[in-house]
Amino acid sequence: MRPKEFGVSSEDSFISEVSEEVRRDKLYGLMRRYGWIAILLVVLVVGGAAWNEWRKATARASAEAKGDALIAALQAETAEARADELEKLPAADEPGARAIRGLLSAAAEAEAGDPETAAAALEAVIGDSSIPQVYRDVALLKRVVTGASTLSAEERLERLQPLLAPGNPFRLLAIEQRAFAEIETGQTDAALTSLNGILADAEVTEDLRQRARQLIVALGGSLERG
Repeated sequence: MRPKEFGVSSEDSFISEVSEEVRRDKLYGLMRRYGWIAILLVVLVVGGAAWNEWRKATARASAEAKGDALIAALQAETAEARADELEKLPAADEPGARAIRGLLSAAAEAEAGDPETAAAALEAVIGDSSIPQVYRDVALLKRVVTGASTLSAEERLERLQPLLAPGNPFRLLAIEQRAFAEIETGQTDAALTSLNGILADAEVTEDLRQRARQLIVALGGSLERG
């Protein structure tokens, strides 16, 4: 019985070895036939990673260069020089960057005594639908605040309407500007209502509260709250 068992065991071992060789030959065959696909995938993965890093480095270098140019323009000694340097900067591709550049240009032009050019810079931001709404709202508020020489009081009241909507982050500042325009058009009672509305708002800042209180007193009104 033992020799027979030994023979069976040897036969099983031989069959296993043959099967392993067959599997190995098939594997090598598959590798020779399709191995280029695996190599290509490795090349694509490594190449893609390298391209992505190069792209990030290029974008970072470009952003840094634009930032340096913007800082250099803002460091000019006079408002006129700052306005000129900002005007020379290349056009910004990213909407947020366009908005910031437009707001800075408007501030420099206004400081340099050119309200028309400042207004044009703000209008460009306001009218650019690709720019995030918060920047456009800032530009609109700035346009109204600095627009006394280029916008009538009635025009300012009309343009403030979008900023007066509930939930707008600039709503209280817009109400303050509405009160100024109402005073300018002789609507004193309406202005006092606007100002007292500011005082009654839970989100009013201390600086705005003080300005509203002072203006109410100057108009001869009474402080309903605060």
